[in-house]
Amino acid sequence: MVAGGIDAVDQVTHVVNTGQRGQKTEHVCQPTDSPPYGDGVKFSVAIPQFDFDGFDAAGLRAYLARAEELGFEGGWVIEQTIGAAPLLAPLELLAYCAACTERLRLGVAVLVSSLHDPLQLASAITAVDRLSHGRLDVGVAPGGGARQFAAFGVDKKTFISYFTEGLQLMKAAWSDEPKVTFHGRFRDVDGLPVQPKPVQRPHPPIWFGGLAPKALVRAVRHGDAFLGAGSSTTESFAGAVKIVRAELAEQGKDSTRFTIGKRVYLMIDDDAAKARERVLTGLRRIYGQMRGIDAVPVSGTPDDVVGGLRAVIDAGAEMLLLNPVGADVAENREQMERLAAEVIPQLI
Repeated sequence: MVAGGIDAVDQVTHVVNTGQRGQKTEHVCQPTDSPPYGDGVKFSVAIPQFDFDGFDAAGLRAYLARAEELGFEGGWVIEQTIGAAPLLAPLELLAYCAACTERLRLGVAVLVSSLHDPLQLASAITAVDRLSHGRLDVGVAPGGGARQFAAFGVDKKTFISYFTEGLQLMKAAWSDEPKVTFHGRFRDVDGLPVQPKPVQRPHPPIWFGGLAPKALVRAVRHGDAFLGAGSSTTESFAGAVKIVRAELAEQGKDSTRFTIGKRVYLMIDDDAAKARERVLTGLRRIYGQMRGIDAVPVSGTPDDVVGGLRAVIDAGAEMLLLNPVGADVAENREQMERLAAEVIPQLI
C-alpha cells in the first residue's frame, strides 16, 4: 500500500518481485498484516492521456483499478490545449476516471486558467468534483510569455491580472451564496444564480505552480498547495520550496496545511542508458524540442530512480507525482508496477 493511500479491498497489500536474476520479472501483490510504507511522503501517479490510435478504454480502466489496488493517493493529468501531442482534455478525462474509480483522488496540474472563462471553468470543475464525490484537486497557473494568448482572446499585457481576478470569481461562484455578485476589471456579475456547488468546501484544493518569486508569493496568497512542474529541475524546485516556506511564515499561514509536491518525469529500465533514451523520447512526445527539458527527468535502474526521487524529497517534496512518459497505457502500466514494487518501498 503506497503511503497516503487507502486499501480498496479492506486488506493491505504490498508488492513483491517474484523474478530471479537473469529471468523476466513479474510483479504481483500479496496480502500483508501491516503497511510496508510509512505515513510520510505521499505518492500519486500520472494518468495516461495520449490518444494516438484511438482511446484505450479497457486499458485505462485496468490502469486506474490497479493504481487503487496499489494504494496510490491520486492520479493526475496535464493540460495542453495547443500542441502537437494528442493529449485528451484534462477535465473531461477526469470525469471519465471518476466513473472508473472509488477512492483515488483525481488531479489536474496545471490548468492555464487565464485562457478560460472563469464561470465556465468553475462549472466544469464543480461537475468533476461532484461526479467524483469530492475527490478533485485543481492546479492553476497564469501561463507564461510563450503562450498563444491571442488565440484565446487574452491580452498578453494583462494576463496576470486576468488570471488573479478569474480565480477570485471562481471562488465566488463556489461560495455558499446562492447568487454571485462580482465587480472586477474584466468581469461584471450582478446577482447571478450559480448552482450546483462543489462537494469539497469551500472548494476543491487549489494547487499552484510557478518558479518566479512573485508567482510563489501568489501561490501562498491564493492557493492551498504548491506543485513543482515536471519541466523544472530538482535544483530549481529546491529554490522554490525555500521561497514558499518563507512566504508561508511571512503571510502567517499554517505550513502543515499547505502541501508541497512535485511532478517527476521518469522511466525505469534495467539498462540505464536505455532508460535515459526512453525518458527523453517520452518527453519529446509532450514538449517537442523544448530547451532544457533533457535536464529534468529521473531515469535509470530502480536504484537510480530511488536516488533521483530521494533528492526531490530532500528538496522539500511532501507529495511525489510520479509521471512515467510511456507512449501508451501498457508502457505506463509496466512503469507503475515497477515503481510500486522496486522504488517506493525504498523511499519510506
